[in-house]
Amino acid sequence: MQNGKINGGQKETGALERFSVSATRWIGSIPSLVAHTILFVGAFVMTWLGFDLDRVLLILTTVVSLEAIYLAIFIQMTINRTTAQLEEVEEDIEEISEDIGVIQENVEDIQEDVEEITVSDEEEEASEDQKIEKIEQSLLTIVKEIDELKKTRS
Repeated sequence: MQNGKINGGQKETGALERFSVSATRWIGSIPSLVAHTILFVGAFVMTWLGFDLDRVLLILTTVVSLEAIYLAIFIQMTINRTTAQLEEVEEDIEEISEDIGVIQENVEDIQEDVEEITVSDEEEEASEDQKIEKIEQSLLTIVKEIDELKKTRS
């Protein structure tokens, strides 16, 4: 997250949104685990220092309950953000699928064109072969006639 932007810099967010992202990241970190452990140990140490156990437990329970409420809200906000991101990805995938379909159709069209060209080339080749055959036959006929003329002159 930089300059108040989330989702790879695509979506401008407000201060509360940025705070929730930061809080969620911090709460799921090792420093948060250490801080919470120190706070819980500190709360129980207070009873050894002479604070009333009932009052310490009341405050601790209240703080933990409030924290749980906010954590649930942060978790839901994270789920909502993730859902929105997944919806964007889903739309991208659908667009890519459509593009692939169009490309596939184009490839099929190109294959048909290649087949038509191949058939056309084969037909031209066959036609040329027939012409060459006719020319060869004509040449053979001419050669025979020349041979006959040579025989008659000799």
